[in-house]
Amino acid sequence: MTEKKIRLGIIGYGNLGKGAVLAIRQNPDLALTGIFTRRDPSTIDASSPVYAVSELERFRDAIDVCLLCGGSARDLDRQGPDAVRHFHTVDSFDTHARIPAYYETMDAAARASGHLALISVGWDPGLFSLIRLFEEAVLPVGDTVTFWGKGVSQGHSDAIRQIPGVAAAVQYTIPLDDAIDRVRQGDTLSSRERHRRDCFVVLEDGADAESITQRIVTMPHYFSDYDTTVTFVSREELAARHSGMPHGGRVMRRGQTTPGTHQSIDFSLKLDSNPEFTASILVAAARAVHRMATGGQTGAITLFDVPPGYLSARSAEDLRKSLL
Repeated sequence: MTEKKIRLGIIGYGNLGKGAVLAIRQNPDLALTGIFTRRDPSTIDASSPVYAVSELERFRDAIDVCLLCGGSARDLDRQGPDAVRHFHTVDSFDTHARIPAYYETMDAAARASGHLALISVGWDPGLFSLIRLFEEAVLPVGDTVTFWGKGVSQGHSDAIRQIPGVAAAVQYTIPLDDAIDRVRQGDTLSSRERHRRDCFVVLEDGADAESITQRIVTMPHYFSDYDTTVTFVSREELAARHSGMPHGGRVMRRGQTTPGTHQSIDFSLKLDSNPEFTASILVAAARAVHRMATGGQTGAITLFDVPPGYLSARSAEDLRKSLL
């Protein structure tokens, strides 16, 4: 007998939602029920069924897990609690400083509805969070440093686009040239000493460049702790020179097992497409949510709470045989 596929819904059809469609196609145990959008569905060019987000509730019996593909700056605070009233959910909420408050909101909403919500799943927060946990557990005496980039940050770019007067924007996170070597030598560096942020912004007609620059460079949780440059460009230049979505990063820990005996762990990513990779993590996480929810778990969780084997389509026996 063929095992029933896990049925997924995608809420939001930007870069992340498009990546989720591609990721679902690579997983034979998953099926896409539909894409749900705030836009007019007739304007969406997709190979899967597209519906207005207002229709979502009528799919309660046709979707096992919803992938929330909105942005952290404006969408997920509303989208998350609304969706988890009717569905198990996975999201990529990535404003690190606000994760504890978002967790509490989602936990209350999910428990009230009897659903399971896996929050902040991406590569950071998410995959890198797990790596930091593993590194610190193995080397309790030491220091962990995370580098991001060089690449396009979806969350930071979206945060700029929410500013009134901004028509379009792309933000690059760039590690400083000597910072990685200094960390390997044992130096402790601040966020500002490790990275810079470069922003390329298209203004709406009549918008004030100086005031928007100040809004960006002083934005808490995003730019205020970094040296940030803002360059205003035309829409044509943005499309021609900044349309790709590469990214990457690394998590490094340097510790001691005995005084003077140094041990290092270095985990890195190099991504041609940030949203496609992030979506691939969301899709694997949806499999775990379905398994945990089927077992009766409710409330909000993070990747710290997920058994690693639940992320894989393979059986526990196969994982022991082939990967252990």
